[in-house]
Amino acid sequence: MFRSLSLKRSFKTHLKTLIYCPQHPPPPSPTSPVLFSSIRALSTASSPPSSSSDSELRKYLGYTALLAFCGVATYYSFPFPENAKHKKAQIFRYAPLPEDLHTVSNWSGTHEVQTRHFHQPENLKQLEELVKESNEKRVKLRPVGSGLSPNGIGLARGGMVNLALMDKVLEVDKEKKRVRVQAGIRVQQLVDEIKDYGITLQNFASIREQQIGGILQVGAHGTGAKLPPIDEQIISMKLVTPAKGTIELSKEKDPELFYLARCGLGGLGVVAEVTIQCVERQELVEHTTVSNLKDLKKNHKKMLSENKHVKYLYIPYTDTVVVVTCNPVSKWRGPPKFKPKHTMDEAMQDIRELYKESLKKYRARDITTKSSDSNEPNINEFSFTELRDKLLSLDPLNKDHVIKVNHAEAEFWRKSEGYRVGWSDDILGFDCGGQQWVSETCFPAGTLSKPSMKDLEYIEELKKLIEMNGLPAPAPIEQRWTARSQSPMSPASSSAEDDIFSWVGIIMYLPTMDARQRKEITEEFFHYRHLTQSQLWDKYSAYEHWAKIEVPKDKEELEALQARLKTRFPVDAYNKARRELDPNRILSNNILEKLFPLSDNV
Repeated sequence: MFRSLSLKRSFKTHLKTLIYCPQHPPPPSPTSPVLFSSIRALSTASSPPSSSSDSELRKYLGYTALLAFCGVATYYSFPFPENAKHKKAQIFRYAPLPEDLHTVSNWSGTHEVQTRHFHQPENLKQLEELVKESNEKRVKLRPVGSGLSPNGIGLARGGMVNLALMDKVLEVDKEKKRVRVQAGIRVQQLVDEIKDYGITLQNFASIREQQIGGILQVGAHGTGAKLPPIDEQIISMKLVTPAKGTIELSKEKDPELFYLARCGLGGLGVVAEVTIQCVERQELVEHTTVSNLKDLKKNHKKMLSENKHVKYLYIPYTDTVVVVTCNPVSKWRGPPKFKPKHTMDEAMQDIRELYKESLKKYRARDITTKSSDSNEPNINEFSFTELRDKLLSLDPLNKDHVIKVNHAEAEFWRKSEGYRVGWSDDILGFDCGGQQWVSETCFPAGTLSKPSMKDLEYIEELKKLIEMNGLPAPAPIEQRWTARSQSPMSPASSSAEDDIFSWVGIIMYLPTMDARQRKEITEEFFHYRHLTQSQLWDKYSAYEHWAKIEVPKDKEELEALQARLKTRFPVDAYNKARRELDPNRILSNNILEKLFPLSDNV
């Protein structure tokens, strides 16, 4: 390797002498007889038998002349302009990237593509023309929403279509509590526009910036064992397909395709419009308490059956479980009268103190004294999740440091017990923190009347796995529940009406923009994820959320994943619909092609 590098340097010096010295003429053409004769002379000249040094000299002169010939030939073969971008070497030149290239990444910055084609139609007619033209030209047109999916399921290099400009509420039926909207409308915008009609969505995911079409297609969900995933709220939809144009689907119009397309992963058509069954807008009481697994086991069935919304947040390396329930305000008793035991400053005290101590350790300076940097923010202005990110960024893969942060988080929740009252569209959100890697699995948990308790067993094994392997696992491990979905591609699909499903998410934050550190966190997260996959997924029949599934790079692992997906989902029916509706596969991307290959070739 070092010899190769030295040859490159000597060759570059030789070129400068050959090309730029005023005493020398311009470099000869690659086909020049002078250059060929020079090389021939250097390589065939005889040497005195007594002089090995002369022989070595002629050999290296021959190498040099050969390299010079290759360099000159390359120079004349690739006459790219001097302003070429992204040069990777001084000698060779590369064509510039086009000026109209779009860089599109997901919210966490974990997946990114560059594409020339990023379309944003303003109405249904423009969308129909775009899909038709792309199909005729066989140009990729991958539907992408707000880019919030951790795995970048909506990204494609060949081209994308985004419906952010198709974001209107088209019709509201106050009596039936139904609303027809364009699929590009964001969740928060939708609930804001329909609240004056006294209606809202039945359930919400954690983040409100998703486009309706996006959360529908990946099978997103909220929480509540009596409430199904969000796709079940859709009662009809308008799908723009490459092969059949715009088709309207519902339970009455082609029900088999309707249920398949509700959670269609963007592979069957571009969702243009949906009609949503809403519910009456209600005030909710959110109750936050701190418990532990032992006590939860005693009350788990009651928790699931008596609360409209419920979720558990587990803190690794502690026995703390944060229980959050939400229920409608009682019409007779009204909201609870409750005075918090601790102020927000008191709840934040432990994590603030830990941050100060950690800065002393990692930065060798005491921030309790006035900083020389007048722009340094006051830590009292940070929210809990912001301060947690800052703490983790100091040493994100140090298990002992992460455990300290987790203990501070447990203390924060212990001092945050209490009630909060607000409208459902305000209460049901959740601050997920900063950029992160996430893996979320869904698995059956029995029925509402007879929970299997497999959901809590899963958590017990997961926590033991973390501790036995010394994983630097931050908090929280989030556990939620839903009722079943009738969409066959939903991870919570079931033919049994009373089935319930548990969703468990593990996480590692990316609290830094340092590329090396992000790479190390990514590697540790995939180690964490692999351990859960190998030890828990098959045992509990767990399958990853479509927005969080990652495609294996190893061929054998990919084939195993494809076979496993076939045991849970109607892959053959899904691929048949893809062939019929998108025969040129313009809507597909790498994730779909790998998970659901349309041929024997992976």
